[in-house]
Amino acid sequence: MEPLKEYIGQIEYDVNFYAIISAILALLVTIVIFFAFRKKRVYRRSVLITGLSESGKTLLFSRLVSSKKVITYTSMKENIAVLSVPKKKPITVVDVPGNERLRFKYIEEFIPSARGIIFVIDSLTFQKEIRDVAGFLFTLLQEPFVHHYRIPFLIACNKQDHAVAKSAKVIQSQLEKEMNALRITQSGRLASVSAFEDKIFLGHKGKDFQFSDLKTVRVEFCECSALEPGEGSSTEILQPFWIWLSKIA
Repeated sequence: MEPLKEYIGQIEYDVNFYAIISAILALLVTIVIFFAFRKKRVYRRSVLITGLSESGKTLLFSRLVSSKKVITYTSMKENIAVLSVPKKKPITVVDVPGNERLRFKYIEEFIPSARGIIFVIDSLTFQKEIRDVAGFLFTLLQEPFVHHYRIPFLIACNKQDHAVAKSAKVIQSQLEKEMNALRITQSGRLASVSAFEDKIFLGHKGKDFQFSDLKTVRVEFCECSALEPGEGSSTEILQPFWIWLSKIA
């Protein structure tokens, strides 16, 4: 009888021992996975400046970074700089090439780290480029990645130093009409640039498209001129951007 009790006791000891070892191993695996996830975590501290070629993106980028006018050329690669925002943590500004064949390649690369997107529009050529502008913006806004992280947009209506430039109010109104047409004819068929498979329906079904109907993405418009006339104050010209950056940084 005693040997049997000893045998049963040994089995109970072994079961408890292996249970403890299993629990310790499970805890260690959980800790390793947790720290591996934290190490790979992307901190969204970037602001992307994008738009069609010749819209003035690179000049605006140089204004924000150095407050100087520079001679710019059509960008074939990204420009990156760290920008200090008063009373906020520094952010990384990325000037995305506007070339149609390249822009989505770079957007796909940088959008996971995006904290905000500045979409630059040439207010002078807007009327003839409205379909391209609306199509590009529509594609960006339709991305689930943008909605998942609630990435805000600032639509910068550039080149307002020209008398015939379209105002931000007119551009917004015309964009909404064009994007409403796009939503009807192209929703679900524009190429995705993110890892998410499904795209977001923009606005309310059964109602004409309006930017104000986007629940998860805040879209704001501003008027600006990266190339100001005469000796205007660069600080005043860039004020709408600094106000917006201070809100999202």
